[in-house]
Amino acid sequence: MSEESVPQQGEGTGRPKGLLQQMEELMAALNADLSALDADLQSAGRGTEEGETG
Repeated sequence: MSEESVPQQGEGTGRPKGLLQQMEELMAALNADLSALDADLQSAGRGTEEGETG
């Protein structure tokens, strides 16, 4: 499992992060992962489907 899935305390503030902040951070991490996956899939697909446009 990665660190992102583990609930963490605030960055040295001594109080837990709010649920909204945790959700925003998880969504940002998910968005970055999906963007990287999309780029990988598009680069892999270029070699096999050169005639098509999206």
